[in-house]
Formats: sequence, structure tokens, C-alpha cells
Amino acid sequence: MPVVAVLDMAGKKVADLELSDAVFGVEPNAAIMHAAVVNYLANQRQGTQSTLTRSEVSGGGRKPWRQKGTGHARQGSTRSPQWTHGGIALGPKPRDYYYSINKKEKQLALKSALSDKVLTESLIVLDSLTLEGYKTKTVVDCLKAIGAAKKTLIVLASNDAYAVKSAANIPGVKTAQVNTINTYDILNADTLVLVKDAAKKIEEVYA
Repeated sequence: MPVVAVLDMAGKKVADLELSDAVFGVEPNAAIMHAAVVNYLANQRQGTQSTLTRSEVSGGGRKPWRQKGTGHARQGSTRSPQWTHGGIALGPKPRDYYYSINKKEKQLALKSALSDKVLTESLIVLDSLTLEGYKTKTVVDCLKAIGAAKKTLIVLASNDAYAVKSAANIPGVKTAQVNTINTYDILNADTLVLVKDAAKKIEEVYA
């Protein structure tokens, strides 16, 4: 059972926390994590790219010259793909990139990512993140005190507007709630900061 130190906002150790083996102590599965990351990125694609085909570009209504006798190659339209200002052949059109993966695979990928952060000592448990108003400097000082890296994911137990807004101005820092965390964000962050209550909630949901 993994044991991590619980730090306060000043970076001082206030307790030890035993984490669940079922969530934070599984053997990281690289293949499953890769599949989950590819799935997440694919589902973020808007798929709105579009090119004009020969039927959609303007002009080209008349045959440019007669079929035979001119010495030119036969042409039916000045908007064929080989012409300047012609349509695009086989270009991209709007499409939906969304697909889903198995729920158990998604959960295993998340547990693998969390366990990987424990194994690489990139997980920090914060006793609480209490702010009295929108204080970006307070969050910056807190992250420095606990030794968080530049790219940090802070996981909150609930929607704390002060914490979310205060962290939003810091480059490389992202916040999430227990019900919105995903494998990509966890792996993409150099440091994962879990508020203690959020760590308990994650164990309740995924253990």
C-alpha cells in the first residue's frame, strides 16, 4: 500500500496518507494508457476542415475549347483539379473523429496513470487548498513551497471558484475535479497535486 506525505500550503509535512492499492498501486499498463490518450485526443478534434471540390468552386461552366483540332489536351472545365483555381481532388471534408473505448479499459488507464505518478514520485498530496478570494500569487507560492514542476495538474474535490480562477493565470498549471480527470491530463503533467479530500474521493469512485 503506497504511503505518501501530506503537505500543507507552506510545504511542511503534516501527516502520512496510505493510498489504496486498487487505485494507486496497480502495475502501469503502457498499452492501455496509450490507447486512452489516443482516444482522448481523437475525441478533441473538431473535424471541421473542408476543401472545395470542382463542383463547389466558382466558374468553369463552359468547356474552354472544342474537343478536337486545337492541339490542346481535351478539357471539360477550367475548374478541374489540374487547373489553377480549380477544385481540390480528394481533399478533406467535415467528419466526426469521435469513438469510444471500453469502460474497464478507460478505468485501468486512469489507475495506471495514477500509479505511475506514485512510482515516479511525481504525486504530491496537499492537505487543503484554501483561498480567501482570487489570489494567483498564493497558488504560485504554494506550488513553489511543495516543489511542484512547471506543468502541474491540481485535482480538487469540488468546484472551488477561487482555486480554479487563481490557478488559471499560471502558465502550465491546470485544475480539474475528481469527476473530470482523465489519463491524458495526468500523464501530460510533470507533477500531480491531489488535495487530500480529492484523493479520498478518487479511491471511493475507482477502488
